Parts: sequence; structure tokens; C-alpha cells
Amino acid sequence: MKDLIEIRWHGRGGQGAKTAALLFADAALSSGKYVQAFPEYGPERMGAPVTSFNRLSSKPILRHSGVANPDVVIVLDPTLMETVDVMEGMNDDGIVVINTTKTPNEIRKEFSIMAGIKIFTVDASTISKEAINKDIPNTPMLGALIKATGILDFKAMLEETRIKLESKFKSRPEIVEGNIKAIERAYNEVKS
Repeated sequence: MKDLIEIRWHGRGGQGAKTAALLFADAALSSGKYVQAFPEYGPERMGAPVTSFNRLSSKPILRHSGVANPDVVIVLDPTLMETVDVMEGMNDDGIVVINTTKTPNEIRKEFSIMAGIKIFTVDASTISKEAINKDIPNTPMLGALIKATGILDFKAMLEETRIKLESKFKSRPEIVEGNIKAIERAYNEVKS
């Protein structure tokens, strides 16, 4: 694995791109990695495009800017690919994980994605609707990210995420369990 991995999350306000980046960072930090997590948005409202970022390294991270050349791109809303160049600056051997019902081959053809980029797809919206009764695909995409990249231990990430969700939703264990099931299901249903 590279010493510095850069991840860019693309979503819409309300889909949880910022939360997913923070949950990923907490899990990475608990595994002993150096990590950054931060969003980039202005006065946008629900439904507007938002971007969040992660950096992960075994050494201190001295870079403090947006991610211009991501190793990994996560797309929470596939309609963004029609209007936003979500793969802008992506490395030739990058990984893209997309919330869609389409196969990786369908995505590659539709958006003319070069051969070196690895494409993974998962229907995170359906998973989240079935697991938590809301179309908030962020936690399933967290599971898909780990499956596609292997950059964190899945069980350790899942346990750290459970701890964070239990802290946030103390009186709502059904939300915690639904999100954990969504992460596990997405991890197992990713297509490559």
C-alpha cells in the first residue's frame, strides 16, 4: 500500500458524505494510522453537491489542502456523475466506488472510464432503505470502501463504527444495528 492514500467522497447534502469520512477517520485512527477528514462545502442546502476528504498514512500527514489527485473516489449519488467530474485528477490506477444498481462494466462504458481505474459498484441506496428505512447511503458505502480497497481491517472498522454510532444514538439501538447491518451487507454485495 502507498504511504499516503487520498480519498474523495462525492455526495449531496443529507446523504452523509461528511459523516462517512469522519467515521472512516475514527476507524483509521483507532487502528494506529495518521488520518485527516474534512468536508468542503459552502452555503449549500439539502440535495446540493458536497465533497468530503480523507487522507490516511502510517506517517504524520503534513499536507492540508483539498484532495486534488485522489487514489479512491466514493460516489454516494450516481446522478452527480452526469454533472460533476467526480474522477477529476484521479490517478490512472485509482479506485472508484459507486452507489448504483449498474455493473462496473456498464459504468465504464457509460462514462468512458479508462481501463486502469478499478470500478466497484453496490446498491447502497436500497441497502440503506431496507436496513435503516432511509435513503442515506453513507454507512453502506463505508463497507464498500473497505471491501474495494482493503485499507482497513473490516472487523476493526465495524467495531469502531459501532462504538461511534452507539455514542451518537444512545437511545436508538435500532439505528445502530441497522447501520451495522447496512455496512456488512454492502461489504458483501460489492461488485467488481
